Amino acid sequence: MAAYTAESSHEAAAIDPRTLERIVRSALREDIGRGDLTSLFTIPPGVRARGILLAKQDGVMAGGPVAAECFSQNEPGCSLSELLPDGERFSDGDTLGRIEGTARGLLGAERVALNFLQRLCGVATLTRQFADELEGTGAKVTDTRKTTPGLRALEKAAVVAGGGSNHRFALYDGILIKDNHIQLAGGITRAIERARAGAPHTLKIEVETTHLNEVREALEAGADIIMLDNMDNDTMAEAVRIVDGAALVEASGNMCLERMREVGMLGVDLISVGALTHSAQAVDISLELELLD
Repeated sequence: MAAYTAESSHEAAAIDPRTLERIVRSALREDIGRGDLTSLFTIPPGVRARGILLAKQDGVMAGGPVAAECFSQNEPGCSLSELLPDGERFSDGDTLGRIEGTARGLLGAERVALNFLQRLCGVATLTRQFADELEGTGAKVTDTRKTTPGLRALEKAAVVAGGGSNHRFALYDGILIKDNHIQLAGGITRAIERARAGAPHTLKIEVETTHLNEVREALEAGADIIMLDNMDNDTMAEAVRIVDGAALVEASGNMCLERMREVGMLGVDLISVGALTHSAQAVDISLELELLD
């Protein structure tokens, strides 16, 4: 197994505040539009309320800052306190945060804040399950680019909150030569040679392989990371033996929770799982409000 360092994977940074502001503003505009008619017609202006974000099932926290941004944009005078830090586990019935502000302002942001929070907690919770399966194996679970369009920064942050690692963020920050690139470039060796000639010397080159001859070719051509795509366990074990630490090895394709530990024990460095972001089930969270005396 090759040494896994921060250089081997993109470490998730804090979400850029401008990105967060833009995403939340767009989501609020989509839901509120010209106004929250129900609240406008049923609740007098200036009425204040307080409440809690209540977990209705077990999970892992993610998206707290996103929910806070939703409420603060729609109700600048609101206060959100005792917010559970991202990455913390919680149980059914736990309070994830307390909020106070005008009733109209809180209700206007409620659904958008909960949508983000439930979705991102779902990603973190699923990621935590995969990460727990790999504990002690030396392998790390990593995400993919199979994210919700426009929400990648949030979902990748949620993966890290759940104990996973981030793969490349986008097409612009990493080279991953896949089957179509290989076909159109005229083979693995030629694709690697062209990538090496054009890319900065600091950029790693990853190649997708589907059988052992491709693993050998990628290794001989100087790939930094070799992806083992949809291989069975015996083939992956042999691929790890062939690579023998000369490159990072990533297992990918059909990586379900039930396979995690046995694949991690094969000696791979990374296991990429698209399901972390494309199939995570939202965690049930509600906002319980009451009038503030």
